[in-house]
Amino acid sequence: MAIGDDAELARRLQILATEHWGLLAARSTAQSEVLTRISIYLTLVSAGLVTIGLLGQATHFATWFPIAALGILAFLSLVGILTLIRVLAVSEEDFMYVTAMNRIRGAYAEIDPAAADAFLASVHDDELGMRVTYSFLRERGSLEQVLGSSLMLSVLVTASVGGMFAGGLCATLGMSVGGAIVVGVIAGAGISVIAVGYGGRRYLTAWRLYRPLHPSGGPPEYWRTRRRR
Repeated sequence: MAIGDDAELARRLQILATEHWGLLAARSTAQSEVLTRISIYLTLVSAGLVTIGLLGQATHFATWFPIAALGILAFLSLVGILTLIRVLAVSEEDFMYVTAMNRIRGAYAEIDPAAADAFLASVHDDELGMRVTYSFLRERGSLEQVLGSSLMLSVLVTASVGGMFAGGLCATLGMSVGGAIVVGVIAGAGISVIAVGYGGRRYLTAWRLYRPLHPSGGPPEYWRTRRRR
């Protein structure tokens, strides 16, 4: 329970509210920026693949067509990797913003414990508290969270384009079609594994180094109830 006169509590609440709105604005800006970047990348991929198809038909797959196609795929792969790096960064920023807002929500609860009963989002600034805030009506599995994320969409598209580039390059250098397909699949799978592994490593490292001020005492009661069922 916070101790202080009304003026001190009002000042404290104003400071907390200002910081809370600042975090909300920063989170919204980051999400908007990365979604716009993903949309631009998907538009470029669509336009690039259509261009390759039209170029092939218009030139009757002339001798220079493979070089032009590889150039387009190389450009799309580079843009995809840059987009993926940004998506990874914003994914990390997002759970940081959620954790920071959990901490502020915990401060609200300390000032007025009765108000804490109205919070569905967590007042704990640790990993479990972050997960509760992301899904406070039911427990959401980590696999569901990852597979449904914008990060996974970016990984799959970038891996597909990178695989096409690797396979096309091998075919242009004289490898058989079957061998080029195998190389393309391996390259795409490698990009996916590296991206997911790197993102997971960043996530685990962040929580290993972080020290919460208000750790959770355990999962919410309704999460445990659902487990028993």
